[in-house]
Amino acid sequence: MQNIPAASAGTHLGFAWGPGDILVYETLYKASGAIGSGCPCIHEVRKDEDIYSPILRKLFNESHHIFVGLQTIGEDLPSKNKKPQFVSISKNYRSVIRACMEELQQVAVSSKVADVATQYGNQVSILLAIELIWNLCEVLFIDAAPAGSLLLHLLDWVRLHKADVDEKAREVLQSESPAEHHDYWNVVVSYVLQGRLEEARQMLVKQATLQPAARSMYKLMDTLLSKMPFYNPGGTQTLTEFDVKWRHWHEEVDRCLQDNSFASNKHLEVICKILVGDEDTLLEHKDLLSTWYHFLVTRLLFCHPTVKPTELHYYAQSCLTMFLDSRSVPEPLDSILLAAFEFDIHQVIKDCSIALNNWWFVAHLTDLLDHCKLLQSHNLHFGSNLREFLLLEYASGLFTHHSLWQLAVDYFDHCPEFGRVYLELQIERVPLDTERKALKVLRICEQRQMSEQVRSICKIMAMRALRNNRLGSALSWSIRAKDAAFATLISEKFLQDYCARGTFSDLDLIDNLGPAMLLSDRLTFLGKYREFHKLYGEKRSGEAAKLLLSLMTAKIAPRSFWMTLLTDALPLLEQKEVIFSADQTHELMFCLEELTSLNTTAPGADGPMQDEDTELTKVELLRLALARNLARAIVKEGTVEA
Repeated sequence: MQNIPAASAGTHLGFAWGPGDILVYETLYKASGAIGSGCPCIHEVRKDEDIYSPILRKLFNESHHIFVGLQTIGEDLPSKNKKPQFVSISKNYRSVIRACMEELQQVAVSSKVADVATQYGNQVSILLAIELIWNLCEVLFIDAAPAGSLLLHLLDWVRLHKADVDEKAREVLQSESPAEHHDYWNVVVSYVLQGRLEEARQMLVKQATLQPAARSMYKLMDTLLSKMPFYNPGGTQTLTEFDVKWRHWHEEVDRCLQDNSFASNKHLEVICKILVGDEDTLLEHKDLLSTWYHFLVTRLLFCHPTVKPTELHYYAQSCLTMFLDSRSVPEPLDSILLAAFEFDIHQVIKDCSIALNNWWFVAHLTDLLDHCKLLQSHNLHFGSNLREFLLLEYASGLFTHHSLWQLAVDYFDHCPEFGRVYLELQIERVPLDTERKALKVLRICEQRQMSEQVRSICKIMAMRALRNNRLGSALSWSIRAKDAAFATLISEKFLQDYCARGTFSDLDLIDNLGPAMLLSDRLTFLGKYREFHKLYGEKRSGEAAKLLLSLMTAKIAPRSFWMTLLTDALPLLEQKEVIFSADQTHELMFCLEELTSLNTTAPGADGPMQDEDTELTKVELLRLALARNLARAIVKEGTVEA
């Protein structure tokens, strides 16, 4: 707690936990009559800093693709047929880990800022441990290698994670006299400890050429190394036949040791003792083995090459005890690897959840193990299974990041029990910084029929657009939200804007409302009124007149807009050709009288006349135009009838 500024003496702290961080705050309370002074502070303590590392973001992105691909492996396929696919997917995950690790290593080495180099160095250490554990889980659980093959896989595992011998070998071979280099014998012994006997033989040739007198001794060692049998899983030899052959070789090596064949050369004698699996000699080379699990694999190689998976835990525990100092306490990594050797999958996952600083590893490994049908028996007491719980935790953490939240959606999609609920809660917390981001969120919600969230997003964006006086965008969002009340409000704004300016803004949107105009009466009127203007502009006067009249008589138009509509009728009434029939003219007259009577009997109600002289002039002009049109219409209609 010393890293938190608020954690001073006498301060009482409260905590609020989140998926990606913790909020720490000072609590105010009265104690012994004293009242605390000052304002309480809130501090954010990030638990999962990894999601903010640009290099590790590649890990999250790449592994997301692998995860989605894993979910598509058909349930109808028998488990045996799926095993190679699962092993391949596991290797894909590991290759992504290794690629990120190598990139982090380069940045750590090249960084000139000490703190940054340390930070990246720590992340490299964590990824090394993650890959080490994952690789072992792949061998033991996913590939489930049987006796014989098991040791070969474990040798590959150790060699991959103990690659410093190759660097030393390069240094030795590039020197003027490799056989006299101070690291020469360390390299030879390291090769033998890893079972890389061919490389060891090639190195020994260099020493043999320097010592002609001891050539026969080197030749004998070369023979022993070349004759050591290794099990071939794809060959015709059975495991029993291999075991017999290996025992014969082992006895031959032991005889050479008993005969003191290498007594005159301490280095060759050490190699001979290693070949017979002498524990004291192996433990004398702790510095070259460096870890108890390397010691375990070397011991198995030279003592128990046909070890069965069920026997591993016994050898693992004894090697850990022998290798570590009696006063040493095993590290978390040691406990995790030991649990794996004991085939306790759940303990591995539990210990990794505690030891590692994010949920990425446990979530993806558990998902893969679950697909391999290795976790079916393990349900949690609160209803969800282990796989889903860890995926939900990981995805919730991703949702705190400004761009990684999109990856989290797929993880929630593949959590059948609680994924939908989590997604609904988390998607509402995504800040809608831009319209583009809002559309992304909206598309996700629409694809999953999350109607409540769709409405909420559209309302937020519509309000924001309205505040910024972007009426077209506001109307578009309100239509998408199917919010009739808001669509009515914005339609009113459009009409007010038209009255003030004499033109419509966002014509494209209004022209293409289509069925959306039926959302509210006011929106219907807006669309139809714009349609009237288009008809008038296209010289389709008859259709325009008919539409204008229907807007008034069908009571779609707001009464406050009637005067505008009647004014729009003036040019049609004044045309040479009679556009309005006698009946239509009568209806227009009725509307005008109704409007004027309302304004005189109830001033201030439903659109009061703000400039009386102007309005009176308009009314008189309309009455005159209507009267003239009525007379012309009667004459025309009478003539037609006659």
